[in-house]
Amino acid sequence: MPLYIRDDKVDALATQLQRETNASSKTEAVRIALLHELERNRARKPLRERIAVFQAQAAALGPSDPNFNMKAFMDEAWED
Repeated sequence: MPLYIRDDKVDALATQLQRETNASSKTEAVRIALLHELERNRARKPLRERIAVFQAQAAALGPSDPNFNMKAFMDEAWED
């Protein structure tokens, strides 16, 4: 889906960012800027909230096998 920038000031900012980051296009410059802003926004969330997301994802995988032998698994993976 195309991105249309109709605001001259925003277009000028995208052009400036494209030059300063050596992005291949304004679209690439906007993509980089949006990714950085998302990362910055996520980093503002308290660590407790960020960890809770990972804990929920791990819990969704189901309980771990208490009889799983990690050493035997790794030894088998490294055998020739």
